[in-house]
Amino acid sequence: MFNGAFTELLLIGLAALLVVAAVIDVRTFTISNRLNATVALLAPLYWLSIELAIWPGVAVQLAGGAAVFVLLAGAFYAGMMGGGDVKLAAALSLWLSPSAIIKFLVLMSLAGGVLTLVVLAWHRAKRREGRPEIPYGVAIAFGGLAILAQRFLNHFA
Repeated sequence: MFNGAFTELLLIGLAALLVVAAVIDVRTFTISNRLNATVALLAPLYWLSIELAIWPGVAVQLAGGAAVFVLLAGAFYAGMMGGGDVKLAAALSLWLSPSAIIKFLVLMSLAGGVLTLVVLAWHRAKRREGRPEIPYGVAIAFGGLAILAQRFLNHFA
């Protein structure tokens, strides 16, 4: 139905949305529901562009997104992530294969750990009181962009 150029445009659009999410999260510590919905609602268009079969393809994508949402909802309830972060990671997972979801979660977690250490060091250096806020959208964007870059950088995968 679609050609490869359209698929590439969708992926470039996704990358741009991830960068926007990271920048907004750094500035406001929020990721809007509108941005998260855009990422999620563009996924079916991507599935069409890659001619993903409804069964089991789309079902696997939906299950992957739901699994990420449930997993990270636990982090939200523990106070470790914001709700917008959970929704963005789940929406992004709709674009990824199951193996790419695992790589994404590992990369996101590593980036989140480094980001947390940097923010904590900055918070202490400025002698600020209280618990610092972590713009975890940056870590989510890093993980997602790293996975997307593999498509362009590793032609043997």
